[in-house]
Amino acid sequence: MMKTKLILLLTGMMCFIVLHTSCTKDLDQFPSVETTSEQVYTSVEGYQSVLAKLYASFAVAGNGRGDDDPDMAGTTASWGYLRVYFNLQEIPTDEMIYTWTGGDNLVDIQFMNWGASDTWVNAMYYRIYYTIAICNEFLRNVTDEKLAAFAEADQVAIREFAAEARFLRALAYSHAMDLYGNVPFVTEQDVVGAFFPPRITRAELFSYLEGELREIAELLPEGSSHVYGRVGREAAWALLAKNYLNAQVYTGEARYSDCIDYCQKIIDAGYTLQEDYKKLFNADNDQRTEEIIFAIQADVAHTSTWGATTYLVNGPIVGSMKAEDYGVLSGWNSFRTLREFVGIFNAADTRGDFWTDGQTLDVDDPSSSSQGYSIVKFTNLKDDGTFVTDEGMVSTDFPMIRLADVYLMYAESVVRGGGGNLQQALDLVNQIRHRAYGSDEGKISTAQLTLDFILEERGRELFWEATRRTDLIRFGRFTGGNYLWQWKGGVIDGRATDAKFNLYPIPVTDMAANPNLVQNTGY
Repeated sequence: MMKTKLILLLTGMMCFIVLHTSCTKDLDQFPSVETTSEQVYTSVEGYQSVLAKLYASFAVAGNGRGDDDPDMAGTTASWGYLRVYFNLQEIPTDEMIYTWTGGDNLVDIQFMNWGASDTWVNAMYYRIYYTIAICNEFLRNVTDEKLAAFAEADQVAIREFAAEARFLRALAYSHAMDLYGNVPFVTEQDVVGAFFPPRITRAELFSYLEGELREIAELLPEGSSHVYGRVGREAAWALLAKNYLNAQVYTGEARYSDCIDYCQKIIDAGYTLQEDYKKLFNADNDQRTEEIIFAIQADVAHTSTWGATTYLVNGPIVGSMKAEDYGVLSGWNSFRTLREFVGIFNAADTRGDFWTDGQTLDVDDPSSSSQGYSIVKFTNLKDDGTFVTDEGMVSTDFPMIRLADVYLMYAESVVRGGGGNLQQALDLVNQIRHRAYGSDEGKISTAQLTLDFILEERGRELFWEATRRTDLIRFGRFTGGNYLWQWKGGVIDGRATDAKFNLYPIPVTDMAANPNLVQNTGY
């Protein structure tokens, strides 16, 4: 009944102002005023406060400190969207071996052995639909009739908020399409009440998102004029490009030419690579607007969570590593990486900054945090080396979309035959590698720009940015036996796995509650 309950929950859920009246770095997770939905949608400030909640739904799990006052009921209520999404995208891949003593067992995700009752599979599904639900409710309040009472300038502002809400919903639906395939489909056109949401196929959802994002892009401001942390048109273009890159997986039809077109739009928009790779992932990364196109924001004082980047900063600190070197108080002895991932790095590549002291390269026992090299990508340090933390919570934003990914999408689409310019593709990749090496030592030739190289380069550049599972599936190396890594399939040297694991299953609770749904093959 969970799906129906989410829909029924909407009216009560939006009956208070949640968050500060700014959608920028000042997102405030502590509601200061309780009011009704009829009152909140009577001013631009009221709409903006709810919009802030839509953005925050990707970062935090509740409205209180450390995810207290959770948005959703149940045992997974404290697990926020980004934390769960990261786990499903990274832990079953070659980029991570995971140990956790806190009870939230991820062994079945690690070993690619999950089922339709898996706690984490369910948590992601319902997080996605929570975000979709609150976006829908916001959009139900942006009608011509509702806005007629506002001044013209206020109407313009609120309609721009609506375009942002549509983007956030499209992002959540894109994750649903990628992770679960054929899913329930609900928009603001569906009335609030008990009903069985219809099933939309993966290909149908792709088409819907294509049209939605193209329209949204025309309504959003360009990058130079929108506030950091809020989406501009380049974010819509980038999400379109990501979906086009994976279109053959989603629909059976390659759309690499379209991916190239939208990547080129972003390249022409004036973004540039940040000179220092590590500064993209520190507590001052809200200043990296030259490269970061859209970020999930964090702030010790306002977005207080044990998930999101707090999870990503503390998790990889293991063994002899000193927590203060990364801007927090203690390590969680959790994340490490695997020998296959370590092996794709050249020693001169500064992105491969592995911690080896006291750590073994091979992982004979996944439960031992001293096995597997660590690598800290995210830190809570400011540019000047100082830090501010609240019991380990951090102020580091998560770059959901950034320019280097766009460069690599362009290059891959060219190599896959989508058209474009091969020399430009090579130049873009070499710009990324020049930053990684600090010189031309990493420069490659046209002959070296192969699909195998691009997959490895995406790993080197984008590791732990929640892209790896999707990338491996697109390259045909996630399931099956074409590529093995330690503990793939739950055995030490890896084994071939069933193709059904290219999708996560629809939770059994939704299958039982909604007769319109069809379970993914093999579950």
